[in-house]
Amino acid sequence: MGVTAHRSEDGEEVTVTVAGRFDYRVYDSFKASYASLENSQQINVDLSKTEYMDSSALGMLLMLREHVGRAVSILLVNPTPDVQRVLSIANFDKLFAIKP
Repeated sequence: MGVTAHRSEDGEEVTVTVAGRFDYRVYDSFKASYASLENSQQINVDLSKTEYMDSSALGMLLMLREHVGRAVSILLVNPTPDVQRVLSIANFDKLFAIKP
Protein backbone atom coordinates (compact mmCIF):
# COMPACT_ATOMS: atom_id res chain seq x y z
CA MET A 1 0.00 0.00 0.00
CA GLY A 2 1.14 3.53 -0.61
CA VAL A 3 2.00 5.81 -3.49
CA THR A 4 3.57 4.84 -6.80
CA ALA A 5 4.29 6.94 -9.88
CA HIS A 6 4.64 5.88 -13.48
CA ARG A 7 5.72 8.12 -16.37
CA SER A 8 4.50 7.42 -19.91
CA GLU A 9 7.05 6.48 -22.57
CA ASP A 10 6.94 9.95 -24.12
CA GLY A 11 7.33 11.52 -20.67
CA GLU A 12 4.35 13.81 -21.09
CA GLU A 13 1.99 11.95 -18.76
CA VAL A 14 2.52 10.82 -15.18
CA THR A 15 0.15 8.54 -13.29
CA VAL A 16 0.31 8.67 -9.50
CA THR A 17 -1.53 5.80 -7.82
CA VAL A 18 -2.58 6.01 -4.18
CA ALA A 19 -3.41 2.61 -2.68
CA GLY A 20 -4.93 2.13 0.75
CA ARG A 21 -5.24 5.17 2.98
CA PHE A 22 -4.66 8.61 1.49
CA ASP A 23 -3.76 10.54 4.63
CA TYR A 24 -0.84 12.29 6.34
CA ARG A 25 1.17 9.05 6.43
CA VAL A 26 1.75 9.17 2.67
CA TYR A 27 2.69 12.86 2.55
CA ASP A 28 6.39 12.30 1.81
CA SER A 29 5.84 9.66 -0.86
CA PHE A 30 3.01 11.63 -2.50
CA LYS A 31 5.13 14.78 -2.64
CA ALA A 32 8.12 12.81 -3.99
CA SER A 33 5.92 11.36 -6.76
CA TYR A 34 5.53 14.77 -8.38
CA ALA A 35 8.62 16.63 -7.16
CA SER A 36 10.46 16.45 -10.50
CA LEU A 37 7.95 16.50 -13.31
CA GLU A 38 9.84 18.44 -15.94
CA ASN A 39 8.15 18.28 -19.36
CA SER A 40 5.01 16.57 -18.06
CA GLN A 41 1.77 17.87 -19.50
CA GLN A 42 -0.70 15.66 -17.64
CA ILE A 43 -0.85 14.19 -14.14
CA ASN A 44 -3.37 11.44 -13.49
CA VAL A 45 -4.02 10.72 -9.82
CA ASP A 46 -5.43 7.19 -9.82
CA LEU A 47 -7.76 6.76 -6.85
CA SER A 48 -9.16 3.35 -7.81
CA LYS A 49 -7.24 1.64 -4.99
CA THR A 50 -7.78 4.39 -2.41
CA GLU A 51 -9.83 3.03 0.49
CA TYR A 52 -9.87 6.17 2.63
CA MET A 53 -9.24 9.88 2.12
CA ASP A 54 -9.14 12.59 4.77
CA SER A 55 -8.62 16.35 4.84
CA SER A 56 -4.84 16.00 4.70
CA ALA A 57 -5.23 14.21 1.36
CA LEU A 58 -7.33 17.11 0.09
CA GLY A 59 -4.53 19.43 1.18
CA MET A 60 -1.96 17.32 -0.66
CA LEU A 61 -4.01 17.53 -3.86
CA LEU A 62 -4.13 21.31 -3.48
CA MET A 63 -0.36 21.37 -2.94
CA LEU A 64 0.09 19.33 -6.13
CA ARG A 65 -2.07 21.83 -8.00
CA GLU A 66 -0.05 24.73 -6.64
CA HIS A 67 3.27 23.00 -7.42
CA VAL A 68 2.52 22.32 -11.09
CA GLY A 69 0.57 25.50 -11.80
CA ARG A 70 -1.80 25.86 -14.70
CA ALA A 71 0.63 24.56 -17.31
CA VAL A 72 -0.03 20.94 -16.28
CA SER A 73 -3.44 19.30 -16.37
CA ILE A 74 -4.44 17.26 -13.29
CA LEU A 75 -7.05 14.52 -13.63
CA LEU A 76 -8.42 12.55 -10.67
CA VAL A 77 -9.17 9.11 -12.07
CA ASN A 78 -11.47 6.29 -10.91
CA PRO A 79 -12.28 7.43 -7.37
CA THR A 80 -14.00 4.79 -5.27
CA PRO A 81 -17.54 5.71 -4.14
CA ASP A 82 -16.36 6.76 -0.66
CA VAL A 83 -13.55 8.88 -2.10
CA GLN A 84 -15.92 10.40 -4.67
CA ARG A 85 -18.23 11.39 -1.81
CA VAL A 86 -15.38 13.16 0.02
CA LEU A 87 -14.35 14.97 -3.18
CA SER A 88 -17.93 16.07 -3.81
CA ILE A 89 -18.51 17.30 -0.25
CA ALA A 90 -15.28 19.34 -0.48
CA ASN A 91 -16.34 20.72 -3.91
CA PHE A 92 -13.15 19.38 -5.47
CA ASP A 93 -15.14 18.66 -8.62
CA LYS A 94 -14.95 22.42 -9.18
CA LEU A 95 -11.16 22.49 -8.74
CA PHE A 96 -10.12 19.29 -10.54
CA ALA A 97 -11.30 17.26 -13.49
CA ILE A 98 -12.63 13.94 -12.17
CA LYS A 99 -13.01 10.93 -14.44
CA PRO A 100 -15.03 8.02 -13.02
